[in-house]
Amino acid sequence: MTKGPDRLRELRELRERGLLEKSYDRVPALLAEEGGPGDTAAAGRLLAGLDHGAVLAHHPHTPVVTVAVTGQSTVGHVVDPLRGELARHGMLLRPLLGEHGTYLRDLTDPAGELRAAAPDLTLCLLDAETLFSQVPAVWGPQDVERAGEEALDRCAALASQAGGTLVLNTVPLPRSYSHQLVDHRSRARLGAVWREFNARLLRLTESAARLVVIDLEPLIGEGGPVTDPRLARHAGVQLGAGLMAAYAREIGHLARALGGRVRKCLVLDLDNTLWDGVLGEDGPDGVAAAGTLRAEAFGAFQKCVRQLASQGVLLAVSSKNDEDLVLETLAAHPDLVLREPDFAAINANWEPKDGNLADIARTLDLAPDALVFADDSPAERAQVRLGAPGVAVVALDGEPALHVTRLLADGWFDTLRLTDEDRARGGEYRRRRERGALRAGSGSYEEFLRALEVSVGLGPPRSHELARVSQLTLRTNQFNLTGVGYTESGLALRAAAPGQLLLVARSADRFGDNGLVGAVLAGIAGEVLRLDGMWLSCRVLGRGVEQACLALLLARARELGLSSVTARYVPTARNHRARDFYPSCGFTPAGPDAGEARGDGPVVFHHDLARLPEVPAHVRITETPGGRSDGPR
Repeated sequence: MTKGPDRLRELRELRERGLLEKSYDRVPALLAEEGGPGDTAAAGRLLAGLDHGAVLAHHPHTPVVTVAVTGQSTVGHVVDPLRGELARHGMLLRPLLGEHGTYLRDLTDPAGELRAAAPDLTLCLLDAETLFSQVPAVWGPQDVERAGEEALDRCAALASQAGGTLVLNTVPLPRSYSHQLVDHRSRARLGAVWREFNARLLRLTESAARLVVIDLEPLIGEGGPVTDPRLARHAGVQLGAGLMAAYAREIGHLARALGGRVRKCLVLDLDNTLWDGVLGEDGPDGVAAAGTLRAEAFGAFQKCVRQLASQGVLLAVSSKNDEDLVLETLAAHPDLVLREPDFAAINANWEPKDGNLADIARTLDLAPDALVFADDSPAERAQVRLGAPGVAVVALDGEPALHVTRLLADGWFDTLRLTDEDRARGGEYRRRRERGALRAGSGSYEEFLRALEVSVGLGPPRSHELARVSQLTLRTNQFNLTGVGYTESGLALRAAAPGQLLLVARSADRFGDNGLVGAVLAGIAGEVLRLDGMWLSCRVLGRGVEQACLALLLARARELGLSSVTARYVPTARNHRARDFYPSCGFTPAGPDAGEARGDGPVVFHHDLARLPEVPAHVRITETPGGRSDGPR
């Protein structure tokens, strides 16, 4: 594996040869293991001046993220690391910069450039001057407290007016201010006032759905000084390059989450990754995750992995070992925090790991780019990068005390908000194994569906469910009939518009409640119901849920006296299996369409409501859009 500077050299050569736009799909791999945020900033400088149109001509599915940046002080130095970070994750940055110190105008003027551009993300960088610019020349902790109250009011107002996702940050307290107070009691009070300001700023996210607050304290703890006093004084740069590079990395993770590109499954090697030692050579008694300083590092890593699993991250194993020995060790070894039931899939064999990862993805009904693979072997990682390029790879070679840091560095599982469905995901995959056993014992698929006892309800979302609906639209690929996803705020705005209809599907079966598994977004114009989007979780596909939901929706359209329903299918890289869904439910093409003729473009379908599709016979309806129920929910 080449080192960071070598990969930057490759990037520079591509630019000099005029091949950077054509080769943009190679950039994430080139930056996958760069030396740190500083290298990402250097990559961002090399990528400045990219022709976005040329990139999209070669790679039309590349996400372009519009990011507006403003703040109290100079903020332009965040653009290079941010461009590099987005490039690491296969995205393009379109930056918009506000002027020095104009953040209030930038964020409140409807005709201003930043708001008019409707950015995907608006970054408002706060620093100590956000408060200290509002205190008198001779000041005390009480003056800072008063300035903090006013700043919090401004931040709350900005969050309430934000059109998209607004990002604020906690504010570091510089020593150059705290030590202007010569008595320790006043310094202590200033520290308390400052921390209370930051705590209240963080708590604004509890009531403002479109607000994200990045906590800079963990970044400062790992990254060193907040700023360079010379740049702060002469250039108004209050937040230094190192801190901004770390901040840009956090924003890259946030942009990925907003785009629904959250990884779902962590696949772990075992030997010298999950435990200290090589099972095949040392035997179960020779591996450890406790008892020595080195082994304790592996135990800490297992605790971190279990913490991720408790929040819905699926766990799997891909290890070159004998399966019986692995299962024995996971069952009986006294050191282990993780046990066999914690894993949704265990592939212990001697086959190449790229094939094992593909098998794990199939078993869990996930796309390969939903997987993160962590391994201590450079050779295994290189082989996976080559054979399974969609899988994110985490290097865990060397010092095991750094395993946790390296696993968390790229925020692969970061999401805007955790839902009940996320927390229950591990149990859902255990139930999936039980369904698999039922399927294996059934004589036919129809017999399996009857025995599964599927129930479906379609109705309006509850107030707390918008986050889950947004997550569903952003993460669903196979049954996303238009390829569109919505942020929580965007979904709320769309659903609140006149004539709009947002419905959600809930499903259960004999093995338990599947929760909220689908969504429908539609609009009524005159006598026509326009179906703008339909999403269904891949974990319930093929059980009649999608047919039941559409049958209920069409029946509701007829009840409302509408004359017809139109629906649009837009092909994407992953929804091709849903192309025939509307025709199978009685829809017909609305008219000549170039995409339809070629078989690769959007198709508009029409249903006259004369003959409604039926709910599949094996499905029990628990709720309808009109409020009727055939049984308990």
